[in-house]
Amino acid sequence: MPRPLAIGVLVSGEGTTLDAIAELAGGGHLAVQIALVVADRPHAPAIEKARRRGLATIVLPSRGTDPERWATQLTQELKARGVELVVLAGFLSILPSSWVAAWRGRALNLHPSLLPRHGGRGLYGERVHRAVLDSGDRLTGATVHLVTPEVDRGPTIAQERITVEAGDTPASLRARLHPVEVRLLAETLRRFAEGTLPLPYPERGAEAERR
Repeated sequence: MPRPLAIGVLVSGEGTTLDAIAELAGGGHLAVQIALVVADRPHAPAIEKARRRGLATIVLPSRGTDPERWATQLTQELKARGVELVVLAGFLSILPSSWVAAWRGRALNLHPSLLPRHGGRGLYGERVHRAVLDSGDRLTGATVHLVTPEVDRGPTIAQERITVEAGDTPASLRARLHPVEVRLLAETLRRFAEGTLPLPYPERGAEAERR
């Protein structure tokens, strides 16, 4: 087993993906150490799940704060914990460009669609699945991509597809896709931990893995 990769996880909502990754790591099935969980909302259920698992947590509300000061504090907290790679798992705040530059090639986002379709500001959670259904797409999926200043526009690292079924609703699509998202993120983290994906990850010149 390779040495655990220290990751920071940024969350805003329920924390189902965080919980799944923590379960894999805690069970010895994934060589990562969740060094810090950061929530941008004081009452995010994700932060309570992290605390119950004994993970280090911090709440940094982004609303009503100076973006640059917030970004500086976030970086300080992550570096103090030795974080090597940052994972956005249902994180809704827009990260300042200064933060993105500081973590260039070391920050990933998990998005519940086949980017570049159905990405961008305001498209998250069930809104994404509603957009997929409204568009008549026959395929959807999950994407792990590099965080860049353009929301959901960073280079794709990995994707996995599923079929949109007749009678699907946003809720049913979300439920069927969630295990795919977890598997895709876990596999991507495993490859970073093993060194088969480089850190920092290059913004150009790398081909995504699509399944």
